[in-house]
Amino acid sequence: MDLILLRVLFVGLIATVCYFLQPFGVSGPLAAGLGALASSAVIVFEFRVRALNLRRLIGAVAGSVLGIFGASLFCVVLRSALPSGSTSAAIQVFVLLLMTYVGLLVGTSKGDLLNPAALGTIFSGEKVSKKSFKVLDTSVIIDGRIADVADTGFMDGIYVIPEFVLRELQVVADSTDSSKRQRGRRGLDMLQRMQSNQNLQIQIVPDDFPSIKEVDLKLIELAKKWEAKIVTNDFNLNKVAHLHRVDVLNINDLANALKPVVLPGEKMNILILKEGKEFNQGVGYLDDGTMVVVDHARRVIGRSVEITVTSVLQTASGKMIFGRLDEAGQKPENGRSDSNRPTAVEFAH
Repeated sequence: MDLILLRVLFVGLIATVCYFLQPFGVSGPLAAGLGALASSAVIVFEFRVRALNLRRLIGAVAGSVLGIFGASLFCVVLRSALPSGSTSAAIQVFVLLLMTYVGLLVGTSKGDLLNPAALGTIFSGEKVSKKSFKVLDTSVIIDGRIADVADTGFMDGIYVIPEFVLRELQVVADSTDSSKRQRGRRGLDMLQRMQSNQNLQIQIVPDDFPSIKEVDLKLIELAKKWEAKIVTNDFNLNKVAHLHRVDVLNINDLANALKPVVLPGEKMNILILKEGKEFNQGVGYLDDGTMVVVDHARRVIGRSVEITVTSVLQTASGKMIFGRLDEAGQKPENGRSDSNRPTAVEFAH
């Protein structure tokens, strides 16, 4: 809020000065309008400069200074070669602007090749701030859990969304397939939800790599460029990123880590839903989707039974719990326990 007031004050001050001084011989109101327009352009330039990282900013400054120095030397030659006059002055101004512009563009584009750490410890904080960037891929945006995790505040830093990921989301949302279209729109809704959260910093970047076709490889190159981490739930992207030595935050790994710890010997109630792969096995699921395989539970499919956990297996796709049916207190299908079955004497009577 303070920055907004400062910018408004800056525009108003420049407009007021131009109104009273009336530069270029224009009238007061026109001069004030031109001053406000020029100050607004300065503020837009400020926004662009703030978006640059330190390497690009140093490159832009160095390129501009070198461009001005080269233009001044060139103008010395022009002043001695051309007669003084408006033509010579116009050419000198054009050369100065051209060299400064070229130096600015070249310095900005090549700034990533600089190593600020070699200039001293004053730039030691830049690398730390870059590590706080999180690059989101398409799959984790569509998944939607990243929005819930971000709302909790467990993941700090700036969430970076490349424009090529937005284009991929738009293609999915415009698909003729209804399921794909629904997933794409869900991803756009998740992004809109994250942007509406004032506590989150969302940054959409135009960085692209036209020579690379695959979106996953573009994400890896962007993460290298920004020294950022990739947030995904794509198993293949996770593996490829690790091969490129890029840090990955996998939402599935986080979900598995947060599942309740179950130890062998514990008892739990589980609804047996279907038959297992092995003989006489039954399969049920916990509320978080964890599969529970129960021995000797085929005959109780469709019933909620008490089981004893025998082992827990952690796999790449998640956690599996194995258990055995707790026969104590379990009643057969007719609802009567073995102790209540009629004896031969009772039948005789």
